[in-house]
Amino acid sequence: MEPAPGPQEKYHLITRNLQEVLGEDKLMAILKERELKIYWGTATTGKPHVAYFVPMSKIADFLKAGCEVTILFADLHAYLDNMKAPWELLELRTRYYEHVIKAMLESIGVPLEKLRFVRGTDYQLSKEYTLDVYRLSSVVTQHDAKKAGAEVVKQVEHPLLSGLLYPGLQALDEEYLKVDAQFGGVDQRKIFTFAEKYLPSLGYAKRVHLMNPMVPGLTGSKMSSSEEDSKIDLLDRKEDVKKKLKKAFCEPGNVENNGVLSFIKHVLFPLKSEFVVLREEKWGGNKTYTAYEALEKDFAEQVVHPGDLKNSVEVALNKLLDPIREKFNSPELKKLSNAAYPNPSKAKPGEKGTKNSEPEEVIPSRLDIRVGKVISVEKHPDADSLYVEKIDVGEPEPRTVVSGLVQFVPKEQLQDRLVVLLCNLKPQKMRGVESQGMVLCASSVGEPRQVEPLDPPAGCCAGERVYVEGYEGGEPDEELKPKKKVFEKLQADFRVSEDCVAQWKQRNFLTKLGSISCKSLKGGTIS
Repeated sequence: MEPAPGPQEKYHLITRNLQEVLGEDKLMAILKERELKIYWGTATTGKPHVAYFVPMSKIADFLKAGCEVTILFADLHAYLDNMKAPWELLELRTRYYEHVIKAMLESIGVPLEKLRFVRGTDYQLSKEYTLDVYRLSSVVTQHDAKKAGAEVVKQVEHPLLSGLLYPGLQALDEEYLKVDAQFGGVDQRKIFTFAEKYLPSLGYAKRVHLMNPMVPGLTGSKMSSSEEDSKIDLLDRKEDVKKKLKKAFCEPGNVENNGVLSFIKHVLFPLKSEFVVLREEKWGGNKTYTAYEALEKDFAEQVVHPGDLKNSVEVALNKLLDPIREKFNSPELKKLSNAAYPNPSKAKPGEKGTKNSEPEEVIPSRLDIRVGKVISVEKHPDADSLYVEKIDVGEPEPRTVVSGLVQFVPKEQLQDRLVVLLCNLKPQKMRGVESQGMVLCASSVGEPRQVEPLDPPAGCCAGERVYVEGYEGGEPDEELKPKKKVFEKLQADFRVSEDCVAQWKQRNFLTKLGSISCKSLKGGTIS
């Protein structure tokens, strides 16, 4: 029998691969005295996907470190977050989450008897908890509540009061679950600091907060339940896993925003302490890595080919998914899955997905705007005023884009520059050449007309998501329907500020490195 780990070893297990820890000294002090009590919560909204193996892998670490771990199925939170889970589906989705999370934990060898599973509605509707919600609402400002939920709660133009309650409930959960620490993604940071600020005002202790990095999806952006190509569903067939991995962003030598490498680092390595790259003998045969850094170095130096990396991840991932697929092959769980996540096309009249549904919200997060790098620029063969560009937006192949910039921007100024590209317009032919996007540009208001392509911040990578401040959490439409004129309605409020920053309704267009801007066209329009 292995000796129990000491405080330093426990600290290493608890914090490895995390992006940030708030309260490190308090964490170490607790570990020197007793086992840490920690919880991880998940709102029961969209179907869990393979990125959920990232927190599952950390839960395995917590148990190895002797922690007492609680998993919260945050059903009430799912309803409060802009009704991501309708009330009539809440019970079904919570049951689905319980089954699927437990199946995931079993597939990676986590003993379920060492975990405590709790539903939010088990205690969040009690008299004491409700009174504390009112007590908290008497000291929290509307500004702080909105700011705390900015990266987690769905951002809409006319926010509901429920979204402002969400951070307060998450803070109170720490007290009512009687834990020392809360674990979540770094997108929860504002809620964590909110809890640290406000719990003491009710006489409750400040907790430790542990944060995982946000793992890129297969497209290079955050892996999301609502962005189909960015994620692999836990119940996807093997042929679907192969297809999605084949399309995944995994550029030779590029280790930034590489969802395939990130999955190896945060899931496969911690579980097995090694990773085997499978390849034919003529390419050097199989190679076993016992340190992630060595694998990343070999990939950066192009010793490991993206195709071999994807094939190896496919084999390892299917080993994790096989027992989950088998469990959900039972008639009972198939029925639960279909009931919890009904097909929108089969919705009854008046429900979402039919012609009688509520009007769609026109918000900036519906636009798929990305940083692009211009690979080549040529004059259109049949139109003197048009360029035909090849633009890398982080996909396996560059997009062909037709732009009317010939009289405004010299060809050499476009070549190899970073641009801002709208990627989910319906492709259309322009004088015989299909254009698969639109380069967004600033235009002067007066005559003579001047046009400047928008500039992403220096250091951005092709494929990085561009979003509007306050709308970071939304997911874009797969394709904008021309008849609904979503882009045209939003574009009416696009402007360039007096500081040359691109804005929608005075909110900045951003990447993770800063604001989108133009060189000189203050007060201009954007199209």
